Amino acid sequence: MAGPGRETRGIVDAPDLFTRVRFRLRDPAPELRPHVEHYWLIDWDLSEPYTSQVVPHPCVHLVFQRTGTGSESERAGSAQVYGVVQGLFSQRLEGRGRVCGVKFRAGAFRPFAPHRPVSAWTGLRVPADEAMAVAKGGPPLSAATRDVLDPPGEDARVAALDACLLPLVPPSDPQAELARALAERARADRSLLRVDALARAGEMSVRSLQRLFSGYVGVSPKWVILRHRIHEALQRAVTDPEPDWARLAGDLGYSDQAHLVRDFTATVGVPPTAFAPR
Repeated sequence: MAGPGRETRGIVDAPDLFTRVRFRLRDPAPELRPHVEHYWLIDWDLSEPYTSQVVPHPCVHLVFQRTGTGSESERAGSAQVYGVVQGLFSQRLEGRGRVCGVKFRAGAFRPFAPHRPVSAWTGLRVPADEAMAVAKGGPPLSAATRDVLDPPGEDARVAALDACLLPLVPPSDPQAELARALAERARADRSLLRVDALARAGEMSVRSLQRLFSGYVGVSPKWVILRHRIHEALQRAVTDPEPDWARLAGDLGYSDQAHLVRDFTATVGVPPTAFAPR
């Protein structure tokens, strides 16, 4: 099947994944869009196991998941918060399963879980009820698992995700808004290659920027800038039949091609030359 219509940057070998699973991106309710980038829905029914790999974004995810194998609780479904993953994220898919995920914008998760800095969740998977605040008197997030995962139609699943999150929309948080804006600036502005330049864009010191990102993004501003470089290199590796790696290294702020190859290999597990358009 064809891939989704919007960017899936960071997925390693996306065309292969899309032949094995049904993958869709959907918009949340308008009130949620300042906080949530999109919902992602995956269904699979596999005769053989398959391992998907993603070079993660600096984002926290709320994930409702049900698998057709494993323990009784796994078959029933779960609701978990995935903190920012700093390495390559690998997920083994087998049998039949379904995932309905919420991708929070970088910097936007903290108001939903104000009792701890986002860096406290980095690299962790924790029950959603443990991580996120719930509406006063409202049911725990885990109670919405069946409402989110059971409907056969994706519109109903999206509506269930909206119903789950709309009561939790937090009041305005200027620090979250600043973190979100600077994280987006680091993603979109390819000329921002240094932490001090991003700090100047936010009219703050480097130390203040580092504290802001620890509290609201979960990783350092240096990590965020580097990760977007790797995403760009991965995208080039799988779409350009003859990439000019030396020129790309320069465009991404590397002193030479060897440093780009080193960072790419450390993140993805293989050098960029291992990829080629199919």
